[in-house]
Amino acid sequence: MFRIHCKNAISEEGLQSLLPNFTLTEAEEEAEGILVRSADMHEEKLGAATLAVARAGAGVNNIPLERFAEEGVVVFNTPGANANSVKELVICEMLLAARNVIPAVHWVAAHKDAPDIAKEAEKGKKQFVGTEICGKKLGVIGLGAIGAEVANAAVALGMEVYGYDPYLSVNGAWRISKEARHATSLEELCKQCDYITIHVPLTDKNPGMIGEKEIAAMKEGVVFLNFSRDKLVDERAMEAALTSGKVRLYVTDFANPLSVKLENAIVTPHLGASTEEAEDHCAVMAVKELMDYLDNGNIRNSVNYPDCDMGVPTSAQRIALLHRNVPNMIGQISAELAKRNINIDKMTNKSRGAYAYTLMDLESCLPAEDEAALRAIPGVIRFRAVTGG
Repeated sequence: MFRIHCKNAISEEGLQSLLPNFTLTEAEEEAEGILVRSADMHEEKLGAATLAVARAGAGVNNIPLERFAEEGVVVFNTPGANANSVKELVICEMLLAARNVIPAVHWVAAHKDAPDIAKEAEKGKKQFVGTEICGKKLGVIGLGAIGAEVANAAVALGMEVYGYDPYLSVNGAWRISKEARHATSLEELCKQCDYITIHVPLTDKNPGMIGEKEIAAMKEGVVFLNFSRDKLVDERAMEAALTSGKVRLYVTDFANPLSVKLENAIVTPHLGASTEEAEDHCAVMAVKELMDYLDNGNIRNSVNYPDCDMGVPTSAQRIALLHRNVPNMIGQISAELAKRNINIDKMTNKSRGAYAYTLMDLESCLPAEDEAALRAIPGVIRFRAVTGG
């Protein structure tokens, strides 16, 4: 029986997908798996039992990935589970920006007590004349699950779409409408587009990736939308661009002390994934990732260890080793098994940066008293007998 602890309220639909050999626990220190949404885990000291953390969402800035990797704790996220929800909000707010809907609503509210509001509205509406988005150019920075959905929706609405993503995979490219155009550089995209939206993860290498240089390359009067992370944009540079009129409107889903005071900005309280459907999809996906790892040793959508999938175990025993990505690790593991006359039926080894993962199906079980020999191999972070034994 595996125990799962929820650090935040998790969608009931997700929890109902737990298999009979999984149970919820209030005692975090005894849980093998943890489900989290927004709780900050950077100061968290995990219990020795914890094997994995699954974030019911895409962003993992609330989780110390490197430290958990060092502790042999696999961290999962749920890419694409909330893509439709974010896409719809991006399109919604782009339309709000194009048609000046928000200032128009505020104007009506300010004149609600006027004796002849209908007549005044007919006169007042002239100041809120907007534009249509059909025929306008949209630049999409980052063409992952969300960026691809935004690009395709914009194409369907008649926009001319330019996409920029130097890390776009072949599978990712297949998701994008053939009508979308490929920008070879961020500068090229900035020069072309009337609207620009960013959909890339925040890393330690890209804070402020939209700064003075990128803004200077943009068209006069551009609308910039940020539904990824606030730190991707140098908001001081954005403030100056809003003041000068270089950027007509900054639309961000991240309220912070600076963004909420910006003139000509639409700021929402991180609503991108705030739909019942997105919360359900993220929770179900996170639960399935946890169960597959704890039950079968498979890793899918990890953000600190490599993905590795060998399906359901069919041999006598499956063992899993989280270890450093160093030479001769497989040789050392195999040598210890050979000493005990244990043959390897199937094996997968994958690496990701400084870390690697080895999954082995054995033709006979490794005696429990011999597991210490594998744990003692230099560079092994965690050993686990997934099945058998």
